[in-house]
Amino acid sequence: MLRMTRVMACFFAVLLFCCTTVAQNPAPAPVSTPAQPNVTTTESAEVLEFQKIEDAWSTAVNQRDQYGLELVLSPLFVDVSASGDITTRNQQLAQVITGEDKTLHYDQRVITVRKLGDIAVANGTYVMRHKVNSAAVDEKGVFTHVFERLHGGWVCINSQRTVLHEDANAKSKKQSNAEMPFHIPLFSRGDKSN
Repeated sequence: MLRMTRVMACFFAVLLFCCTTVAQNPAPAPVSTPAQPNVTTTESAEVLEFQKIEDAWSTAVNQRDQYGLELVLSPLFVDVSASGDITTRNQQLAQVITGEDKTLHYDQRVITVRKLGDIAVANGTYVMRHKVNSAAVDEKGVFTHVFERLHGGWVCINSQRTVLHEDANAKSKKQSNAEMPFHIPLFSRGDKSN
């Protein structure tokens, strides 16, 4: 019995020693990054996600697909065109259904996405081919689209387009190989004189 008491005492002494050692040297906390939302992203999962939505929008307009357009535009949708015309979702759908402008064609590229909870703002460039008088023209510009998360997906609730005008001097300057324009006036070398 004495031997068993000694063994138990030794066991508890070793156990107590191990516990105090662990208590003095706690395991390092797992390294975690601070919780910061992706406010602005480029070439990320968000940009790719919203590029798919913009592609679906462009395809619906280009193929005159009413149902496809209904899936992208919110019933509360308001569009402010580059010329200042304001249209609703129903008016946009009517334009697709009637197909009066057979040359209408969109190509949109997302540059940045900012997610703010159930709201997202996508900025990018676009080329819109449409008829002006009787001639087809390519309108190049930038857009801001505001999306709302609805039923597990995103629908556009607001669209604003701005045309990028070419300078008269642009023809004498070297032309860019870029598919679509994205002009930031503060950083443009074209606005500065020598």
